Amino acid sequence: MVLVFTREVRKVTVLNESQEEQLKEITANLRHIRQEKSIRLEEVAMHTHIRLGFLQALDEWRFEELPEPVFVQGFIRRYADKLGLDGMALAKRFEINLFPPASNNSTLPSPLYIPLFVPYIFLLIAASGGLFYLLKSEFTGKSLAYRQNPILSVQQKTVQSPVSQVVSTPSPSQTNTPISTPSPSPTNTPISDVVVSLELKGKSWVQVKADGKTDFEGTLSKGERKTWTAKNALTVRSGNAGVVLVSVNDQELQLLGNAGEVKEVTYNSQKSEVSSQRQRKNN
Repeated sequence: MVLVFTREVRKVTVLNESQEEQLKEITANLRHIRQEKSIRLEEVAMHTHIRLGFLQALDEWRFEELPEPVFVQGFIRRYADKLGLDGMALAKRFEINLFPPASNNSTLPSPLYIPLFVPYIFLLIAASGGLFYLLKSEFTGKSLAYRQNPILSVQQKTVQSPVSQVVSTPSPSQTNTPISTPSPSPTNTPISDVVVSLELKGKSWVQVKADGKTDFEGTLSKGERKTWTAKNALTVRSGNAGVVLVSVNDQELQLLGNAGEVKEVTYNSQKSEVSSQRQRKNN
């Protein structure tokens, strides 16, 4: 009876083709981001309390040395959180098979295998309840964030409007002399710089370049909001685009990309767009 139970546990550790493809894609993304940030595996093991041998097996695709898939899913979540990504979202992308594959060598069904499914049924019920709770809290946070976005944009416009209405008053020595103020030409349209604001729904590594120069590079936490200005172009790169909300020139906030996605986007100012249009007309 003990030998039969040990063989059943070993069968669970075997990954199918779908799980191997998912795990290769996830670990390749984690390895790329870790190398970009110059983080060693020893540092990841120290902060996540994951055995160094398991982390090396993940990076080198030696999946036969890993424990059961449920533990591998926990490794992915802690590994991604250390890199500033959404570990929960990446861990969900790795599917877990709760039931072991059927063996072709077994000829006689044994009633001793039936009790082994009982713990997995309870585990499935508990996982379903936890997943429902996480999804409910995530959707509640998204709805609150989108409801607050219009209020933030209105507050920015009301704060910036008095600056454009400042009128220069003449000095006392010039009160007797008439001042001619040229009327604005109706044909000229104002050309402004590009202004990009970021608001974080979760923890993510962010890099911002203004006119080709790095203006910011670091990890931003959930709830932080920052604004950058550039004359020609402003580039935003994120290690977890699914938690970054972007607003360009006080427009409505939009997601930079998908959860766990490394994405880079460049926003051009109206100056560069007008100059490019003139060049096309001259040509």
